[in-house]
Amino acid sequence: MYWLVGLITLSLAGTVVLGLFLDMRSHKPHANPPRWLRPTIGANLVIFVLAEAGLLLVSIHDALAATPVAPAVAQSSIGLGFGLAMIGIGLPTAAATIAAAIAVAPVGAAALAVIAEKPEAFGRSLVYLGLAEGIAIYGLVVTILMLGKLG
Repeated sequence: MYWLVGLITLSLAGTVVLGLFLDMRSHKPHANPPRWLRPTIGANLVIFVLAEAGLLLVSIHDALAATPVAPAVAQSSIGLGFGLAMIGIGLPTAAATIAAAIAVAPVGAAALAVIAEKPEAFGRSLVYLGLAEGIAIYGLVVTILMLGKLG
């Protein structure tokens, strides 16, 4: 399992180094990227996805193959299965928050532009912002419901 974590780390480090290299190098606008760029990014992406899938499969196997422990010991220690469950519970909030940020950005900019021209449209624009922000609240509700099932 440690080699999968190392492979993921190397893939991420390679992507970061490649991004820094491309950012710091001076390039002309509308210039074609180097020929090695797309295959390198594609290989990093494939290695990352395969290593993540392998890590998940190995982790799930370890979590399911773990021997049951006494209730007194189970309360004092956190196992791999519980950790994976907590990560899975946190994902809806993370995804909903990112989606809300993507939704609020253009709505907020448009609302400010409308309010600058027509101040009486403040209430209507606030409703639209609230609808866009509601996405994050839905993710939080799903996370709370999943936490209730875990305990």
